[in-house]
Formats: sequence, structure tokens, C-alpha cells
Amino acid sequence: MLHGVDVSAYQTSFDTDGLDFVLIKATEGRSYVNPRLKDQTARAREAGCVVGFYHFLWPGDVSDQAEYFVGEAPARAGDLLAVDWEQTGEGTRASNEDKDRFIRAVKGLRPGHRVLLYCNRHFWLNHDTTSYAGDGLWIADYGTRGRPRIEAPWRIHQYTDDPLDRDVADFPSREAMREWAGA
Repeated sequence: MLHGVDVSAYQTSFDTDGLDFVLIKATEGRSYVNPRLKDQTARAREAGCVVGFYHFLWPGDVSDQAEYFVGEAPARAGDLLAVDWEQTGEGTRASNEDKDRFIRAVKGLRPGHRVLLYCNRHFWLNHDTTSYAGDGLWIADYGTRGRPRIEAPWRIHQYTDDPLDRDVADFPSREAMREWAGA
């Protein structure tokens, strides 16, 4: 298993010692860009980590959100891309159809890049009706490091958010993850 973290603007700094990958929030909706995106990306790349970017999906305007995300997220061969599908601050969520269309749109806009679905166990088991996760599932299920309580195959497991979001990836080596990602 590989070790990584996922970060957003809330993390003013993070330690890269012992990390194999870093997933960075790039965008949300059609107007938000992580103000620390550039610095966080540079820090992860300098540490030699596999780097990924994610978009927090809001209901509606899926094509516009996909174009916005792809326009703002750095584009280097081997970078992972993901959609963060969960309840918004307004208590709503994008539909299954929106989630699936967003993944397909990003795959069309960035051919050659792996696109993952991030969601928590509750969403996967109680809201997902299509089981479509693009190129892989990134599942949040706390307290079960490397053993999420789902039946579906997964690529990345977020197992805690204390003191920050920590993840493991189901790859034998960083090189294997890079190869899978298309680097």
C-alpha cells in the first residue's frame, strides 16, 4: 500500500515525508479555485509524489463545471483527476446522472488521464445507483485503514481526517501508480 494525503485550502502546509501521493482540491462549482493550488502542487511535485486534482461537484451545469475544472487544474502527464461527490453545504447533492456525466466529460476533455470518483461509504452504499466510478473508486471510510467496508473494487482509501485527510492506495509501488496513471 502507498501512503498519501488529500489537501485543500484549509491546509496551509503539510508534511510530505513518507508520502507517495498527494491529491489537491483544485476547484468547486463554476467559480472557486483553491488559492493554495499552485503552492500545494509545487510542494507535492518537489517531493516526487504522484499528484492528483479534484473538483467538488455541485448540482447542475455539469459540462460547465467539467470545463472549469480542466481549465484550472494543472495538466501534466500522469496527474490523476477526480470528482468529489458528496453533500454540499446547502444540503443538496449532484445526482447520479450528474456525477456520471461529469466523469465522462472530464475523460473526454483530458484523454489519457485517469479520472476517479471520490465519495464516502454512505454515499456509495445509499445514494449511488450506477456504480460508475470512472477509472477507479476513491472511497472514504474512517477507522478501517486499507480495508474499506464495501464490496466494490477501490483504488484509494481515505481512512481518517485527523489531523488531516490520510489515504492509502492499492498499488505495490509509486512507480506502479505512476504507470497506471499514464506517466
